[in-house]
Amino acid sequence: MIVTSAVRHAAAGSAALLFVLPVPAAIASPVAPAPGAVSSVGEPTPPARHHVDPARLDRRGTQVQRLPGAPEVPSVSALSWVVADASSGEVLAARNAHRKLPPASTLKALFALTALPRHAPSERHTVADSELTGIGAGSSLVGVKEGYTYKVSDLWNGVFLSSGNDAVHVLAEMNGGWESTTRQMQEKARSLGAVDTHVVSPDGYDAPGQVSSAYDLAVFGRTGLQDPAFARYCSTAYADFPAGSWSYGIANTNRLLTGADGVDRYPGLLGIKNGYTSNAGNTLISAARRGDRTLVVSVMNPQEGGGFAVYEEARSLLDWGFEAAGRVQPVGSLAPVRAKAAADPGTRAVSVTRRGAGKQPVETAPRAGAEVVAAPARRSPEAESTGPSAGLPLALVGSACAAALALWGWRRRSAHQA
Repeated sequence: MIVTSAVRHAAAGSAALLFVLPVPAAIASPVAPAPGAVSSVGEPTPPARHHVDPARLDRRGTQVQRLPGAPEVPSVSALSWVVADASSGEVLAARNAHRKLPPASTLKALFALTALPRHAPSERHTVADSELTGIGAGSSLVGVKEGYTYKVSDLWNGVFLSSGNDAVHVLAEMNGGWESTTRQMQEKARSLGAVDTHVVSPDGYDAPGQVSSAYDLAVFGRTGLQDPAFARYCSTAYADFPAGSWSYGIANTNRLLTGADGVDRYPGLLGIKNGYTSNAGNTLISAARRGDRTLVVSVMNPQEGGGFAVYEEARSLLDWGFEAAGRVQPVGSLAPVRAKAAADPGTRAVSVTRRGAGKQPVETAPRAGAEVVAAPARRSPEAESTGPSAGLPLALVGSACAAALALWGWRRRSAHQA
């Protein structure tokens, strides 16, 4: 009973104090300051991303949102193409971006994304006869021979420079086999958001049902540039390929990189991969850097201009992309879609300003089905610095309990004395 009475007095005092105390503000997780502001650790906050409508790239025809002063999109004959910023992934313009077409050897970019990390460049491998079986008739070859020993880096030079299907077959066997590599490539494509691609033959050789799209090829190219080994191989113009006790030179078949056959080199070109089959026509993934900007362009099956038209059309699109950068609104993104919110007419989305563009973010109303990014609520520094501490009520409660116990003891003593 004595303990119960003491607790009752303490609880009453504590309740009274808590009733009159102001409720402290909740302790929030740190949030990024407004765009352009500097955080508490001195690191600038990345700018918000442009709001884009991902469904726009599903439409047929040329998709572009030009701002005043932007150049006209060049007229090219390719069935589909994409121009994108390699850093942000923003698609600056596109034509039939998701049209499914045979990719030819540009599919080797996906093969490299899948198999390149599995073996060190210095690893040596002796080729077995079984690894060179099943190569399609008329395939491009680098000259891999049964019984010869090659470094993995030699085989990758054969893939990127000579587009050698023989090198692909050997590396695929090292990667677990042809069928296993096919499945791995399919899984890799899906993980990157490249849902138009269906892999049947990892070397890109024509096969029933094997398709990709200009969008997916641009995704593969952009992803590859983020891997130093991939970027090194795809930008190599010339290399020596071993042949037992001697070696011979091989040249990259990408004419924009080497300037061969009357095609002028493109300044700042980083690669990436060209291809051709009678079914696919000419295909190309290109990337180039100018100043602090890198663009990736994919072109599939030009309908005019002969065998080298794919290079000239890629050149025109790269030139346009560098000139138009900052003067167009993006029409899509190469970045994988992670989360989408239901479209709400009353919701506003923050648009993206490109890093370093020096422009303030602009709010735009999202289209139906568009991705909406909800900005977290922010608290001002003044509110955080002047609000009551979360530990203050606990300290006061403890003091109230002690005071109530002391009062209860004094009253007991007074009653006994009386």
